[in-house]
Amino acid sequence: MAANSFRNNKVHPAPNNVDIDENRGRQLTEADIYNADFETAISATKFGKFNVILFLLSIPAGWTSMFETTTMSYVFPAAHCDLNLSLNDKGSLNAVTFLGMVTSGFVWGFLCDTLGRKKLMVIGYLIDAMFVIMSSFSQNYTLLIIFKFFGGFIINGPFAALTAYMSEFHCSKYRSRVQLGRGMIVSCGTMVLPLLAWAILPQKIDIRLDDNIVLHSWNIYLLVCAIPSLISGILFIFMPESPKFLMTVGRNKEALAVFKQVFSINTGKSKEEFPIKHLVDETKLERVDESRHGGHITANRSKSLALKEGFQQIKPLCFPPHLKHIILVCTMQSMYMLSINTLRLWLPQIFQSISDYEYYNNGTTASLCTMLEILNSEKDSDEGCYVNFSASVYLNTMVISMVSMSGYVVAGSLINRLGKKPLLAILSVFGGLFAISIYFAQNTATVLTLASLFLSFGGICGNVILTIVIDLFPTKLRTVTISLVMMLGRSASMAGNLVFPLLLNLGCGPPFFSIGSIVIGCSVLAILLPNTDLKALK
Repeated sequence: MAANSFRNNKVHPAPNNVDIDENRGRQLTEADIYNADFETAISATKFGKFNVILFLLSIPAGWTSMFETTTMSYVFPAAHCDLNLSLNDKGSLNAVTFLGMVTSGFVWGFLCDTLGRKKLMVIGYLIDAMFVIMSSFSQNYTLLIIFKFFGGFIINGPFAALTAYMSEFHCSKYRSRVQLGRGMIVSCGTMVLPLLAWAILPQKIDIRLDDNIVLHSWNIYLLVCAIPSLISGILFIFMPESPKFLMTVGRNKEALAVFKQVFSINTGKSKEEFPIKHLVDETKLERVDESRHGGHITANRSKSLALKEGFQQIKPLCFPPHLKHIILVCTMQSMYMLSINTLRLWLPQIFQSISDYEYYNNGTTASLCTMLEILNSEKDSDEGCYVNFSASVYLNTMVISMVSMSGYVVAGSLINRLGKKPLLAILSVFGGLFAISIYFAQNTATVLTLASLFLSFGGICGNVILTIVIDLFPTKLRTVTISLVMMLGRSASMAGNLVFPLLLNLGCGPPFFSIGSIVIGCSVLAILLPNTDLKALK
């Protein structure tokens, strides 16, 4: 019907050099020009300067979530004297950010579809920067845990919006590469944090603001970690709203203006040369299987209607054939994230304990279990609490990050040859064995090697699960499914960081045997997964 409304209009052919649908490799037809869908329109904008700018802006934005969850693991060794932190306090500080993320999971999904991507990112990143800055002025454990909770609560939204935003400015030809690039950005952030820690934490800093507030090196470290959020919130003010979101809510005139702007930046041509003249009204399109896939999306819907339609999107997951699949992938992802994020966030403390043992024993080394006994013993002398800063702690975590990044490259070449299920099963078995073997390590180099391999294999498995989710669930259910999978995975991460210090109190073996067994268990569950390599569900 939309095409008929333009039947009497005079058609102005698009210029020959811009009338190719880049994504589909064909000439744009009259129907495309005057009734284009999103894929046709975004393909016509080409790939160019705007996409490069967007990728550069996503670097600080992509770091924010990882910074929010990881900074405390570097703060513990430096702040344990100032804050008098116990093992359980450290576990709570690691876990509380994930608690904030879990609490806000569905809230942000609703706001993202209601407010739009840009507004959510601008507001979210700036508020997150505010809470990180507030946490940097904390003088006690209570204030620090409150601000870390709200930091996790806030950062979940803009990070999810960023993922959608980057995808919605690229045609399907580039979309999968964009998400791979986003993953690499996050991995690079894991190398930036120990570099910052190495540069800032060993410094003798005591800035007294008044009788109650004294800033030490760890306070300055947290303050510096607010920079990515602050920069991102400011820069996204100058970016356009996602055209996909604008089309989804019936704001086609604004969406077309964004397409023209992107086209002009990418090609250097004027906006008037953009070949698409009108966009299809997505709010009036009939859904093929409305009852199964959650109903339609209403244009300019109210907040209450958006919430109702959001629940309609979740409903199909509670019934066959999706129910068994959602239970399986949620269970596996929770097990992977519990094991990975627990050991990852405790490794700096483990390496610090190794360094402390060597410091107090004149450079001699011992088995890991012997060196970890220092975590449960008091080493503070009559002269007061002492913080032993060692470059090896930061260098070791950087090595682990580099091994993990290399693992993604290798896995990318193997996944198509082996298939997702065999790759999951193999990496889970070996990853679990590596985690268990850490218990038997007799020196730092062995701990570093085994931990690097475990985190690399586990991280790959977690990402493979997400690709399986994309294959298993229809397009209209994928976003909500991934959100649910990640929310439960973060819940497991929170639980793991709370339980880990309790296991350490029981002895050296329980933490590593527990983590290793959980990951090996995933290899059994992988057998139950459908073979998505043969045929992805539509």
